[in-house]
Amino acid sequence: MLRSLYSGVSGMKGFQTKLDTIGNNIANVNTYGFKQGRVTFQDMMSQTMSNAQGPIENGSGGNVTGGLNASQVGLGTQIGSIDTIHTQGNRQSTGRPLDLALEGDGMFVLAEAGTAGVNVQGGNTDLSQLQISFTRAGNFYLDDDGALVNNSGKYVMGDKGAITIPDDAQSFNVQTDGTVNYIDANNVVQQAGQIMLANFSNPGGLEKIGGNEYRATPNSGLLSADGTEDGLNSLDDLSIAGQNGTGGMIAGALEMSNVDLADQFTEMITSQRGFQANTKIITTSDEILQELVNLKR
Repeated sequence: MLRSLYSGVSGMKGFQTKLDTIGNNIANVNTYGFKQGRVTFQDMMSQTMSNAQGPIENGSGGNVTGGLNASQVGLGTQIGSIDTIHTQGNRQSTGRPLDLALEGDGMFVLAEAGTAGVNVQGGNTDLSQLQISFTRAGNFYLDDDGALVNNSGKYVMGDKGAITIPDDAQSFNVQTDGTVNYIDANNVVQQAGQIMLANFSNPGGLEKIGGNEYRATPNSGLLSADGTEDGLNSLDDLSIAGQNGTGGMIAGALEMSNVDLADQFTEMITSQRGFQANTKIITTSDEILQELVNLKR
């Protein structure tokens, strides 16, 4: 069988994956905090027809012939990586006090009880007992207990655990460093807590788990507040917004998707043409095989 036939098949599979990624990017063009994906390719192994050789010398130190390069035939392409591009998305003003946008690095920390009997609202600083995830989508809400949660009901972690605003609070606001202040029933300013952030040396190593959330992996390099990569063990490992390399927090705004439609449409066109070109390789190879079969007639 012709090698070009299998090379064409590998090219079709690669461009199909790239089109799948582009389709997901376009579908999430209005998803808050979404980070676009990118597919890279690399060639497969090559079949060596003849090895490289150096010049052949004669007995007197001269060369009889010069050197020759290797002759190799490539056997197709394969997916090199599927990357998540964590560039800054545009900021959209909403005027809603619980909409928070991050300007710079860092992610909000979400938690839910991972062990029976663990109370996330009880100032739990042992994060090993909680199911932790991270997000850039800052559209948060208050539940019936006054706790700050995301749209899945997961608690937004602060310096003392979950942040709760009392029912009798007259108003509240979030500062650029994540401090949540409220005015109590006696018109006195109180502090409900401080929203903390997690920072990563390699955010591309995070794993998407759906719902605008990420999970840390051994390759994401979660940085603790002291700058080391000891991992996230307690609330003390989290960082204050604007410190330790994290960005500032802006209330009344949301970070939009970083998907550029113009770039995605361009990539879609080139991927479509690449797919079509590889199908042409397959049909041409099939025609050659048909001619070989017809030689017997």
